[in-house]
Amino acid sequence: MDKQLLSKLRISEELKSVLESAQNIIVPESRQQLLDLTFMGSDVHEVAYEVPGKGRVVEATVTRCKNGASVNYIEPYMRRRDPEAMVIADELPTDKTKYQDRFGSGFTQTRKEALQWLAQQKDLVVMPFLSGDDAEGYPSLLICPANAGFFVTGLADLQGFIPKAELKDGFEPIGMLFIVPPFRHTHFKGRQVVVHNRTPKVHEEFCFNLYPGPSAKKGVYSILLHQGEKEGWVTLHSSAVRLITPYDNEFVILHEGASGGGKSEMTQAIHRMPDGRIMLAENTLTKDRIFLEMHDTCELHPVADDMAIAHPSPTGDGKLAITDAENGWFLRVDHLDEYGREPSLEKLCINPPEPLIFLNIDGKPNATALIWEHTMDEPGKPCPNPRVVMPRRHVENIVSGKVEVDVRSFGVRTPPTTKEKPNYGILGMLHILPPALGWLWRLVAPRGHANPSIVSSKGLTSEGVGSYWPFATGKMVTQANLLLELIMKTPNTRYVLIPNQYVGAYHVGFKPEWIAREYIARRGSVKFRDGQLLASRCPLLGYTLPGFRVNGQDIPHTLLQVHDQVEVGLEGYDAGAKILYDFFKDELKKYDTPELHPLGRKIIDTVLNEGNVDAFNAVMPG
Repeated sequence: MDKQLLSKLRISEELKSVLESAQNIIVPESRQQLLDLTFMGSDVHEVAYEVPGKGRVVEATVTRCKNGASVNYIEPYMRRRDPEAMVIADELPTDKTKYQDRFGSGFTQTRKEALQWLAQQKDLVVMPFLSGDDAEGYPSLLICPANAGFFVTGLADLQGFIPKAELKDGFEPIGMLFIVPPFRHTHFKGRQVVVHNRTPKVHEEFCFNLYPGPSAKKGVYSILLHQGEKEGWVTLHSSAVRLITPYDNEFVILHEGASGGGKSEMTQAIHRMPDGRIMLAENTLTKDRIFLEMHDTCELHPVADDMAIAHPSPTGDGKLAITDAENGWFLRVDHLDEYGREPSLEKLCINPPEPLIFLNIDGKPNATALIWEHTMDEPGKPCPNPRVVMPRRHVENIVSGKVEVDVRSFGVRTPPTTKEKPNYGILGMLHILPPALGWLWRLVAPRGHANPSIVSSKGLTSEGVGSYWPFATGKMVTQANLLLELIMKTPNTRYVLIPNQYVGAYHVGFKPEWIAREYIARRGSVKFRDGQLLASRCPLLGYTLPGFRVNGQDIPHTLLQVHDQVEVGLEGYDAGAKILYDFFKDELKKYDTPELHPLGRKIIDTVLNEGNVDAFNAVMPG
């Protein structure tokens, strides 16, 4: 054990004993050293462990490709995040499943055995890093067996790391990740399990699997959410982009929503036909298509891809201020099924400035890993969750530091809707929301239609408060109050609602957010004069526009007011509105507790009483 390192860490005597017992401690000094750990000197490295009763179990293979490491898990189950992975071992307030309730015993003995297993490893990586952004991040520590070097490198790319030579005296982690892969088999019947143990000083996470989703990615998110609960701020589940209009004006949109809600798409260039036109919409019944010509679009400067820290103090002009909570982005590339779908990302992955970490990509030794060649879960069935870890420093026009937000949008995956088959796909291409409705949509946070990350959900279900609830360890009402207080403190940031996939009978994909992005940025705000907005027929959708023009072209009003589509009509629209109301009323029952902010109570009562848009404005003027 490196005694000089140990003297710099402020950790418990128990953990010091674990580190002193390990045969060899590796504290990464450079990214090249991390890559060396990833490949372990081999073109194909097997990440394997001895498991009592099973012998040598291979968890994953790591293939050395020209452009990085192609990591493939042996079991298809391990290629995506198990939504039931999180369990809570402590006695702090929580609405999540507790370890005792799920496994029938306390965590103390398993925790002891996990630390003993780590202490017995020949080579152990100890990597200091900051959870959150570089300027205001929280000291954290990873402890991981060295043969899982790809996991260490992936976390380092996602969150950054502190090289050994730069570690300062008195480094006191508030978050710790312990990686103990074989316990998945010996203790948890092969399932992914991440045990959260929130102590007064440290948020411990014991990660009993090697897929980074519930630990290196969302596990760090959990640390930030817990810290925010204690200090009074939130980490928003969002992307953000600074737009530079053709007239050289700047405008920032922050886009929130469940997985599949369009967060990554908000930072992407609009998709076009081979001839350069934009196919805005296609009628699912008549197959009629609506096209736009738009050659001079906004310049995109990405700010965040999935997690944005929103500290409590607003800017001087009352706008929300955010910083990216990550140093790298965990990009899903399931939509890239052939060459040429997204040229800028393809180019960056084929010829990156430095080797990347690919997951669930069918890479071959010493060949180039191609992000449209996905690993097969079974013959003819590609894995739905291929990923690449992209350090944000490689992203073109990236924006660093604190950024003011002009508009917060919320994305909803909507299904096709007609009078014969009514559904909740009644959202027009763009809705303007009063602040009260902006908060309500973040409470109910629908997963929506055909969610690519959720296999088992049917119909309209909720991702949970903020759409980040799957990663939070505390109570829903606490997060609901924090979100409401954030809105109250930032009155000059406005709110819009944007669907994707379908608008009534029309298939639109992600075109609504790309077109709305252009319209809002060129307009410079979503503040309108009296008479410019129409109250939506369904009050939950706030206001709509009678029409709008972008780049000199009119958007058909039937894509803004769905009840005017002949395929939908008032009958189909009202049936869809009832689905939305039933969903809202059912989800909002969860917040019927004395802890809810009094203003939040008034807003929810407005929904239960089916108040109109003016009622939402009255309870919380915006």
